[in-house]
This record gives sequence, structure tokens and C-alpha cells, in this order.
Amino acid sequence: MPRTSTRLTFAVLATGAGVFSMLQSLIAPALPTVQHALHTSQSTATWVMTAYLLSASVFTPILGRVGDLVGKKRTLVAVLLAVLAGCLIAALAPDIGVLIVARVVQGVGGALFPLSFGIIRDEFAPAEVPGSISNLSAVIAAGGGVGIVAAGPIVSALDYRWLFWIPVAIVAATALIALRYVPESPKRAQGKVSWLGAVLLSAWLVALLLPLSQAGQWGWGSPKVLGLFTAAALLFALWLTTEARSRTPLIDLRVMRLPAVWTTNAAALLFGAGMYAIWSFLPGFLQTPTAAGYGFGAGVTASGLLLLPMLVAMFLSGVLSGRLEPRVGAKALLTTGAALGALACGFLTLWHDAQWQVAVVAGLFGLGIGLAFASMANLIVGSVPPEQTGAATGMNANIRTIGGSIGAALTSVLVTGRLQPSGLPYESGYTHGWALLALLCLAASGAALLVPVRRSGHPAEAAAPEAVRAPARVR
Repeated sequence: MPRTSTRLTFAVLATGAGVFSMLQSLIAPALPTVQHALHTSQSTATWVMTAYLLSASVFTPILGRVGDLVGKKRTLVAVLLAVLAGCLIAALAPDIGVLIVARVVQGVGGALFPLSFGIIRDEFAPAEVPGSISNLSAVIAAGGGVGIVAAGPIVSALDYRWLFWIPVAIVAATALIALRYVPESPKRAQGKVSWLGAVLLSAWLVALLLPLSQAGQWGWGSPKVLGLFTAAALLFALWLTTEARSRTPLIDLRVMRLPAVWTTNAAALLFGAGMYAIWSFLPGFLQTPTAAGYGFGAGVTASGLLLLPMLVAMFLSGVLSGRLEPRVGAKALLTTGAALGALACGFLTLWHDAQWQVAVVAGLFGLGIGLAFASMANLIVGSVPPEQTGAATGMNANIRTIGGSIGAALTSVLVTGRLQPSGLPYESGYTHGWALLALLCLAASGAALLVPVRRSGHPAEAAAPEAVRAPARVR
């Protein structure tokens, strides 16, 4: 493929994945504005985030597998059109119910991550793959930061609906260019979509993530939370049994058991817990009125600007990791990235009395996010057969999201478990939360140390078991 074509393909993939990543965090700072504008309650408004999380968790691995089977370019265009429709519906939503439905539709875009990684692996020259995956991971990581930083100025200058109108224009252009210029991959997995596996995967993910996201309102000991956790465990066991017996599983468990895959996924679960919890709770800490004895009383825009160092650092370190990976290896980068996250949270536990201190800590955590995102993707892509790339990277993204939900839920218990008479959390709630996140990131660094070192120059197919490289064909 001519180099100009690969550059255009990368630009399309980066734009689509970056917009979806931005949509993950863009609406969070504006939730109070949405609640007021649509005349709804705070508990109902939180479903704008919950619906998006659940939808993305379900569709990311399923459509990653569909792309492996029917064509990644075809699936990519369909997913971009779904995101476009979701943004359009959200921009026009007359009430909170329609907005929640729109967010479910937008969640389909979670599949952009595994599809993009798969297209890079299939279409780019082998020497370009690690660097391109690192650069794309940097864009994905930075997209979440852009959402946090940009939400305030957009809402202040325009209206919360422009949080969706702007992506409408970008995604529409991206879909048209993708349809015209992104090549269709000739590499296809054999078999068909296991719809029973898809239903069971969706069921246990929803049963797990729903109580994690709503336990603060329902109560951790409520029948709904306990019942859903029980259902999640039973459905997960049933899904594992079904996938193990299926001739064409949705997620090939043999691939998930590869040493480089399960250790990377373990690190993703733990680091995701720290990363998403920081994104969820640090803006609230910054916006806490100084009358609480801590915090800075910052507005949405000001708190976003204080997190700008995180955005810049994650993009730069993500790009830099593509240059470092051939020299030091993805394992070392993942270990270092998670360790930087632990160091940042440790500093934040003791060092949060001035705005510049929080900005420095945010930048340090951003360095860790950039290194970790890029190295996780490279470790997964470099360890699985080409026809399993979409499903494997989709599950890695999903596991990171599950970790994020667990981290946010645990941090919420510490932050909101005991409130001042004014209704604001005590400072100790935040410091205990930061300490927990430091331990989770430190554990992620430990998990990364378990990742086996893969000798350079050996393709993943050579390292994978024969049974994984040659799945049974459907007769």
C-alpha cells in the first residue's frame, strides 16, 4: 500500500476512535447542566453515563468479532454511522429518555477501538504496526482528556447540545472518507458469530456493571445489587462453559489464556480502575468549595484547564512510546506507565493543597496513561493471530472498562461514605480514595511484570499454539 494511503487510513481511524473516546468523558462535566435543562433528577441524569458504559461494554467485543468475520472496513463504516445517528439524536433530544437512548446508540462506537487496531495490523507494513498502534492509543487516551477539558468552554460559550453537534460533523466526514479510502482487509476469521455467546456476554456484563454504577444510589446491601452480582457470577460461568464448548466461540478462550494476553488483561483491569476513578473524582475535588476545608471552588472550565497537563502528557507519552517500544519493549513501558500512575496517586494523597500541585500530579498521571494505553494494545496485537485481533483487543478494552467501573465504585464508597453537615465529602474520603488508587496502579505494575518477554522479529502466529492459529472450520 502506498504510504500516503496508510497515512490517510490512520487519520480516519484516529479521528473516529478519538471522537468516541472524547464522547466518553465529554458529557460528565456537563451532567448538572443537562439535568437542569431537561428538568430531571440527578439519579436519572446519571443514566446518561451508565447507558453509554453498558452499551459500549456489550458492543465492543461483539462487533470486534463481527469485524474479524465479515470485514473490518465494512463494520467500521457501520459503527461510524451508528455513532453519527447517536450524536444526532442526542443533539435533538427533547427529554432525558431520548437522550439516554441516544447514548446507547453512541455506545456502539466502542467497537472502533478493536476494529482500528485490526485494520492497522492487516494493512500496514509490519515495521509500522507498533508505532501506528502507539500513536492511535495516544489519540484514544488524549480523547478522554479532551472531553474533560473542552466540555466547560463548549457549554459556557454555546449550549450542552453542541457537545453532540460538533461530533456530528466530524463523524459524518470520517464515515464518508472511510467508505471511500479505507481498504477492506482480506484477512477473515473462519466461522460465524456465536449469538448465544453474544447474548450471554451481554447479560453478564450488564449484570456486573449495572450494580457497580448504581450501588451508590441503590445501596450495596440492597436486594437489587446483591441479586445482580449473583446473576453476573452465574451468567459468567454459563458463558465460559458455552464458549469452551462452541466450535465458533465469540471469544476464543484459548487466546484469552495465552500468557501475554491474560497478564496484560490483568494489568488493564487494575490500571483501568485507577485511571477512570481519577477522571471521575479529580474534577469534583477541584470544584469543591473552599469552605469545605479543601478544594478550590473551581468551575467546570477552570477544573478542566487544571487537568490540561494530563491531556498533553498522555498524548506526548503515547507517541513517544512508539519510538521507545522497539528499544525497551512494550512490557517495560506498561510496567513504567502503571508505576507512574501509582506515583501520581501517592503524591496526590499527600500533596493537593495548591492548584499547581494538582496540575503537576495530573501531568505525571498523564505520562503513565499514555505509556500504558499504547503498550497494552501492542502487547495484545503482537500476541494473538491476525484473525483474532478484533475480539482480543475488544476484550482488553472491555476489561479496562470493567476495572474502571470497579475503581469508580470503590472510590465512591470512600469519598461519599461519610459527609459533612453541608453534604460535601470530608477531605479524608478523597485522600483514602487516592491511596486506594495508588495501590491499584501499583498492583497493575506488578501484573505487568508477569507479561512474558516476546523476542522481536517473531510474529504472534509463531508464538501462539497451533490450536489457536488454526481454529476449526464450520462444516
